[in-house]
Amino acid sequence: MYLYIGLAGSLGAVARYAISIIMVHDSGFPFSTLLVNLIGCYALAYLMSRRLRFSSRLKSAISTGFLGSFTTFSAFSVETITMIEANQIGIAILYMTVSIVGGIMMSNLGWKKEVGP
Repeated sequence: MYLYIGLAGSLGAVARYAISIIMVHDSGFPFSTLLVNLIGCYALAYLMSRRLRFSSRLKSAISTGFLGSFTTFSAFSVETITMIEANQIGIAILYMTVSIVGGIMMSNLGWKKEVGP
């Protein structure tokens, strides 16, 4: 089990790093952290709310391993403090609001049960 989680965690960390390379850096707004956290909220809720035919090992590898290393609350926290220290209070509040409200909305979207037969 530890091996599966570790391997998936490695992939999640690499995926997060790849997104941070691809995203815009000049704006001063942490778009890459916001994006991975919103994707992670949706994906974890989707995975946990459905009866997918995954083994418990694979489900743990995806949820704890991949998504656990793909998303990052610590970066969100440090980026927020950095903005506050730089006296960018409005941007910090916007970032916190979009991250928290957006994360809950994405989790809700992922959690929605499939409609139909």
